[in-house]
Amino acid sequence: MTRWLYCTAILLMGTIGSAQDEPAAESIEPIGKVELVQDGYAFTEGPAWEPKSKSLFFSDIPNNSVFRLREDGSIDRFTDQSGHTNGILIASDGKIRACQMDGQVVEYDIKTGAATTLADKFGGRRFNAPNDLIVDANGGIYFTDPLFRAPTPLPQTIQAVYYISPASDDGEPRRVSRVTSDIKAPNGIGLSPDGSRLYVCPSGQSGMLVYEVLGPGKLSPAKTFCELTQPEGKSGTGADGIALDVQGNVYITSDLGVQIFSPAGKQIGLVEFPQKPANVSFGGDDRKTMYVTARTGLYRVAMPIAGLH
Repeated sequence: MTRWLYCTAILLMGTIGSAQDEPAAESIEPIGKVELVQDGYAFTEGPAWEPKSKSLFFSDIPNNSVFRLREDGSIDRFTDQSGHTNGILIASDGKIRACQMDGQVVEYDIKTGAATTLADKFGGRRFNAPNDLIVDANGGIYFTDPLFRAPTPLPQTIQAVYYISPASDDGEPRRVSRVTSDIKAPNGIGLSPDGSRLYVCPSGQSGMLVYEVLGPGKLSPAKTFCELTQPEGKSGTGADGIALDVQGNVYITSDLGVQIFSPAGKQIGLVEFPQKPANVSFGGDDRKTMYVTARTGLYRVAMPIAGLH
């Protein structure tokens, strides 16, 4: 890890620590109304806040594009060659990383929109269809690889989570390892504020998963973190994207809306939207604006607790 990244991680941990010292929320509700930012897309995904430009990046998967909501409210097309980008992440180092469902994890140049491939194979075969990702304090990347938009039969034969090692100072290529066993459509993924727990939320089951992080790219066996509340008359429906706040609460997009769970796995909130949400992130100067991509639209709502960066 470079000194800059190390200092950034320490500063973030200090900020997080002070937030965690606050009393845990017994319930979480919006402090404003759900607002439609823009409609008319095919299927929105991957919201990610870029603090330097105060912009939100999000994808429209079928239209093979990534868009940018600027500070003045205008929206422009960042790229129309997105490789069917799904999850997008802008970590504390400011770099834009994304899962392209065409089979690779990439890094985007914020000035040109050009993509550099970070990883596209494991065991000599392409990934199924990378979906969502999170970066740890070392700069390593965990990402989910389910079946959506993947070739059949699945190139990797199973659906799992992978870890891409951090970039090395001597220019050695990043290493890729498979860090979980088979999961029913692993989708949203996130790390706890202190980096000790990895959350993986499958689309193919109601039970959400959590792993203890034993080291970079090393996980304990999975445990059930929580059970999603199910729509009336249905069972076994799962999740899509997720986000965490600075207190470690987990925000999970589901059939009912964004279901909110405490770090102990207790449901403490539900935010409903006009359309079924696909992914969720936090933005704004105080990171208290929750952005949600939901089918054809992009929505936002003010929340009481800041999102985790």
